[in-house]
Amino acid sequence: MAAPILSYEDLGLVQGAGWLFRHLDLFIGERDRLALIGRNGAGKSTLLKLIAGAIDSDEGRRTIVPGTKVVMLEQDPDLAGFATLADYVLSGAHPPQPYEAEAIAGQLGIDLTREARSASGGERRRAAIVRALALDPDVLLLDEPTNHLDVGAIEWLEDWLKRYRGAFVVISHDRTFLTRLTRQTLWLDRGELRRAEVGFGGFEAWTEQVYAEEERNAARLDAKLKIEEHWLQRGVTGRRRRNQGRLAKLKEMRAERAAMTGPQGAAALSIASDDVKTKVVIDVEHVSKSYGERAIIRDLNLRVARGDRIGIVGRNGAGKTTLLRLLTGEIEPDVGTIKRAKTLDGIVIDQQRSLMAPEKTVRDVVADGGEWIDVLGTRKHLHGYLKEFLFDPSLAEAKVGTLSGGERSRLLLAREFARRSNLLVLDEPTNDLDLETLDLLQEVIADYEGTVLIVSHDRDFLDRTVTVTLGLDGTGHVDVVAGGYEDWERQRRPRVEAARRPAAKVAAVAAPSPPPAARTKLTYKDQRDYELLPKRIEEIDATIARDEAAMADPGLYARDAAAFDRLSRGIAALRDEKEAAELRWLELAEKVEG
Repeated sequence: MAAPILSYEDLGLVQGAGWLFRHLDLFIGERDRLALIGRNGAGKSTLLKLIAGAIDSDEGRRTIVPGTKVVMLEQDPDLAGFATLADYVLSGAHPPQPYEAEAIAGQLGIDLTREARSASGGERRRAAIVRALALDPDVLLLDEPTNHLDVGAIEWLEDWLKRYRGAFVVISHDRTFLTRLTRQTLWLDRGELRRAEVGFGGFEAWTEQVYAEEERNAARLDAKLKIEEHWLQRGVTGRRRRNQGRLAKLKEMRAERAAMTGPQGAAALSIASDDVKTKVVIDVEHVSKSYGERAIIRDLNLRVARGDRIGIVGRNGAGKTTLLRLLTGEIEPDVGTIKRAKTLDGIVIDQQRSLMAPEKTVRDVVADGGEWIDVLGTRKHLHGYLKEFLFDPSLAEAKVGTLSGGERSRLLLAREFARRSNLLVLDEPTNDLDLETLDLLQEVIADYEGTVLIVSHDRDFLDRTVTVTLGLDGTGHVDVVAGGYEDWERQRRPRVEAARRPAAKVAAVAAPSPPPAARTKLTYKDQRDYELLPKRIEEIDATIARDEAAMADPGLYARDAAAFDRLSRGIAALRDEKEAAELRWLELAEKVEG
């Protein structure tokens, strides 16, 4: 295991009347890729600020290798006092080099001359990313970096972090982002910090083992209070198991949808309705919508049936919000018709969470100040209902303004899902939610009897939730795909690659022909490496996965510290070997292409 470049020993912090956490030990190695996981309110963002040195702890000792530069990307960057985004990016005692910031801004697609006060959430987030990356940190701390970013920007950031030579710690609800990038996990749970030498891909298996061990200990102790502490954990474990069945059902629904989707992209699913005799709740025929000369939607045909879960995806500015407003009747098309079932009754959960008044209590919001709440015709006690949405019942009297962003989002879900409706509209519902709340939201959507329209950039959430994906490419064309985000990506990838090839050919014709170069011939060793390295890379991946699974055992370190250390060093060596093998193969591939 590499020597740490930053560490904390016996870390403790007081918040309010008590300790937020205490006796925490953590370390960061020079090439660590750490996921920091925990429920909303557990203190993840506060812990990042402690690591960054932005706030002081009440207990503990911070140790850092001299010269190590630590940079933090906060959830909500403070742009007050800056005229433009460029002024913010290039501010501070040691600002980034302007040419570095401009290069990154160009790749991210952000205009730094934009006025700071009128910048959108996405523009502010991109400016903060430009500043953090351009500072060239040794340790990069990322707090929800994908919030307010579109899919293109998220994928660009993923590619940058894959090439990054320093260490990073990331808090994110984006499972795809975490799975692709992280190699180690920090889990902040009930004031305790655990570390596992596995990336987020192995996190759920690891936590299941931890919870199982705690349950066994609680049973042996036969302590009612101890067992009661685990109501949330047991609920999470059970929810994950139930979600496996729901995912299987989702695949069946997608298969039905694929079979019934015609060549024109129109689809209808035969699902009975309680109060709507027609199966189709929204019928879109040859719809087009433009703003000025720009076509937003062109000749869209779509049938949305009761029970459909429709995901809307695309880059910022592609027209997702316009399409959503067309489907819900907020605006009308320029050409074509949209028919909606007369009894369609929708609820909208938007990005601004505009229904939440900070002076109200949780009881006021959910139960109109009472003890009981009518949930889809079933009478439930407030405390029991709050537990279903992962709230401690003692929060019933808490003011909305004192809740975290994730808790407010969860409270809004609890309020809205209690209402009767047959259309649910979710605009970026995953922002500010922790992973456990995302599990809950997926479960509630799966059980919802009506139709769901979801605008989201969270690829994993869409893959786990929707039956049909509407993919916008920004030209007005809308793909109608039975399945989730990955299904849309799979369908559009050949089209994108085909569009690139003619451009490359045109460029080749336009450029003057260079003199013929001598053909590069591979040596025997080069040829052998070119043929054998792909198989070796697969073997390395399999070995890393096996060793990471072994290290996910929460009791391994206590039983056999030497074995834990041996596995850790072995994984690090394998990753270095894989990186070298990939670079070698790419060099040889360039020779072959030449």
